[in-house]
Amino acid sequence: MTPSAPPQPVRVAALYRFARLDAFEALRAPLAAFCCGRGIKGTLLLAHEGINGTVAGSEAAIAELIDHIEAVDGLAGLEVKYSEAVEMPFHRMKVRLKREIVTMGVGDIDPATSAGTYVAPADWNALISQPDTIVIDTRNTYEVSIGTFKGAVDPATASFREFPAWVEAHRAELEGRKVAMFCTGGIRCEKATAYVRSLGFEDVFHLKGGILRYLEEVAAEESLWQGECFVFDERVSVSHGLAEGDAELCRACRHPLTESERSSPKFAAGISCPHCFDARSDEDRKRYAERQRQVELAQARGKRPHIGS
Repeated sequence: MTPSAPPQPVRVAALYRFARLDAFEALRAPLAAFCCGRGIKGTLLLAHEGINGTVAGSEAAIAELIDHIEAVDGLAGLEVKYSEAVEMPFHRMKVRLKREIVTMGVGDIDPATSAGTYVAPADWNALISQPDTIVIDTRNTYEVSIGTFKGAVDPATASFREFPAWVEAHRAELEGRKVAMFCTGGIRCEKATAYVRSLGFEDVFHLKGGILRYLEEVAAEESLWQGECFVFDERVSVSHGLAEGDAELCRACRHPLTESERSSPKFAAGISCPHCFDARSDEDRKRYAERQRQVELAQARGKRPHIGS
């Protein structure tokens, strides 16, 4: 009997491109059909300002998709970061129409023409180590909680919509300094640099390809990254070399958890964690416990966890 071939890893592509798409609505149905016909899953967002998303599938299918998107007028030159997953990290394929591909809520910002200066991962350490550089993590606080760059400022935002207000409140701290910003894949910090430059700041920089490209290209022994990088799929986090990390999600509040947080007496798988324990009632925890029981039963029967788990 011929042994079966080992399963192939799933290719994950995080992609975006700021570009003027006047007829973006017309791209939705053909793009969804293209992905579904090749077994690709994940989410793609379309708006007047471009495309953004993360998708997963076979290596061949993802390669076809990237070629397909880059053939669209204005979308050549996609920023794409590739990684691998042991299992498909998404449950379905979604193509959504949005006002913005990354929501800041500020009009008249055009990252395609006014973003800050790209900094390659190989040059990032030198920039952020300079004493006149302020390094800003443009991600949300739950993402920052499991990892960030050494010395980076955490604006403690719950959503990217809060970032402009934070900048306005801290303008004096940015004056006369180099402003270096970063995010997961490069899209939020690219838009953030365009916003900061619109306020009159000139020495504004952002990490090209984001944390994902940095972790892929910079050796761990040379890295200024501390912790893991949160990703928006079932892997939860990645580390150097884009290997799957150790973080897990609290299925009650969706906050990423480190190993030490999972050792807390307030942690119970699928029920509570240190971030949500005090904000939930005993009745809530009873409901979560029943949901977790159903998830475990499904797993024991060899089924994938329910999408809402």
